[in-house]
Amino acid sequence: MERLPYYQLLHIFSLLVLTAHTFMAFGNPDPANRKRTLMVTGIAALLMFVSGFGMLTIQKIPFATGWVLVKFVCWLGLASLGGIVYRKAHLRGALSLAALLLLLVAVVMVYLRPF
Repeated sequence: MERLPYYQLLHIFSLLVLTAHTFMAFGNPDPANRKRTLMVTGIAALLMFVSGFGMLTIQKIPFATGWVLVKFVCWLGLASLGGIVYRKAHLRGALSLAALLLLLVAVVMVYLRPF
């Protein structure tokens, strides 16, 4: 049985959940929503991390590959933005732009694999 499609589905689903809840936090950084948002984004980030490394293992791609390292930094940045917006609510515009740029760079890395 091929495992790669399951890892891909889990990876994309957790990306959608992480992105949606991060932008939800940008739209309404109410402290009452903080605990739930951090819990959901943390779980989604963990699932994204595990499924990403599962795919690397199945495809026998080394971690030290350049595009993988760039995607790892993008993942780390996106995973942290949901929590940062609750402490720095006045920077919502800049943080949302940073999130969009991180997502764009990650998508470019996975499709083009420039290095």
